[in-house]
Amino acid sequence: MKKKLWFKAKDYGWGWYPITWQGWFTLILYTVYLIFGTTPTLPVYYMIEVLSSTTILILICFLTGEKPEWRWGKNKPTRSKKV
Repeated sequence: MKKKLWFKAKDYGWGWYPITWQGWFTLILYTVYLIFGTTPTLPVYYMIEVLSSTTILILICFLTGEKPEWRWGKNKPTRSKKV
């Protein structure tokens, strides 16, 4: 059974973008947490919160998205054979 993707790999560069409501909801939760949930009182704690929440977002993208790879357009480059 094919899994339903929440995130699709970008056509240019490396990374993902949301394609379903679950992906958009995850991205909105991440943004709201960064704006309202973090406590920038001590820079060390703030950086730990930002890094941990970003790591969780990337993990969710890996689990629910396409395999990320560096792309430059929709067509994959063909490798020339050395003769």
